[in-house]
Amino acid sequence: MEILYVLIPLSIVLLSIAIWFLSWAIKSGQFDDLEGPAHRILFEDDEGMIPKKTPTTANSKEHSTTND
Repeated sequence: MEILYVLIPLSIVLLSIAIWFLSWAIKSGQFDDLEGPAHRILFEDDEGMIPKKTPTTANSKEHSTTND
């Protein structure tokens, strides 16, 4: 029974810290744009990473050797 004298104030302190942290996160804008970062990865510009296409059929005919 004596442990309740410690656990109840401790739980109130932890609850007040959690409420303060939640209010700080809301005031600082942590929850303003929840979908933007998730969609940004889909529209990322990655043209420099894709190799350019080269005409392979024209190059293969010119560089092929025939034994006539």
